[in-house]
Order: sequence, then structure tokens, then C-alpha cells
Amino acid sequence: MATAQIRDMTADEFLLWNLTQERRFELVDGVPVPLRGMSGASNTHDQVLVNIIVALGNKLRGTGCRPTTPDTALRTAIKKVRRPDVMIECAPADATSYEARNPVAVFEILSPSTEKHDRTLKLAEYMRHPNLRIIVHIDPDRIDVVVYRRQSDNSWLPERLQAASDVIDFEGTTARLSLAEIYDGLAIG
Repeated sequence: MATAQIRDMTADEFLLWNLTQERRFELVDGVPVPLRGMSGASNTHDQVLVNIIVALGNKLRGTGCRPTTPDTALRTAIKKVRRPDVMIECAPADATSYEARNPVAVFEILSPSTEKHDRTLKLAEYMRHPNLRIIVHIDPDRIDVVVYRRQSDNSWLPERLQAASDVIDFEGTTARLSLAEIYDGLAIG
């Protein structure tokens, strides 16, 4: 298996380099970092991810927006590329591109190994992205979701949701996603 060479890369160099790798990486300060290590995600994490993609795919069909998987890159700076668990992308699909062009929302499904990083460094990077309107952090082990919304003054307002009946509206799209849809099929109280 090819491994990351410790060298300084731009986002463009990284995206081309990552095409030749057997696994996905993120670019952090010019250095490729393996995405989620070798262990993969828990079944609960995976079920939440699938639930979000299926629900958003159905709700966004025919609107010009669509959900993406972690295979779609998000450039957050000249030398930073992230791979959110799910994004809502509102731009025509470009078969030659490997990155989002107009992401309006990102979802991070938290795990013990990534939670601190997701809630700090990645959150700050996402908040600086000019197109993002909503950032969603999801605890896969209990009904606990934090939704950050960009305000008209470019500040961010967090909202904590903890009831299955709570709903996330995605401004600029027709999509609404309930926590019941996110946690569907999971034995979580």
C-alpha cells in the first residue's frame, strides 16, 4: 500500500496525489493525514451516515442539491482539505472534480477518536468556509445533535437538539431532516 510522504503539499497537489492512494486522506497544514485510521467506523456511525444520505437524497432529488459521501473533498484553506461524513452540495455535478464547489452544509458524526478534533480544529475551519451555512455535529450513541448556523453578520449560533421530533431546516434548500430520521433503526433512547 502507498503511504503518505511527509512533504508540504498544496490542496491541488494533494487531490491529485490522493487519487493514487488505496485509502482516503485529509490534508492538514500541507501534510496528508489518514482519514479515520485503519479501523473504520462503528456500525452505529455507519447507520447514522446511511440514514442521513438516504433521507437527504430523497428530499433533495430534483432540486439542484445533493448529499455527498466522505469521498468528496472540502477545501478549507490553501493547504487544508477535509472530508466531512456528509455534505449538502448545491452545484451541478462535475465528473472531473473530486471536491465540493458549493457546499452549504456539513455533517460530522462524532467518535471517541475524532470528537475533540471535530469540535475544535475542523469546526473552526468549516466556520471560515465562505459557502457553508450549517455545520452539524452528531453523537451516534445518543440523541444529541448540535447545529451551528451562520448568521447574517457571519457569526455562528449553536443549537442543541435532543428530541427525536426535533427538525433541522437547511436554508437555501427544501430539505428538512428530523432527528428520528438520523437515528432511524438504532436502539438509542
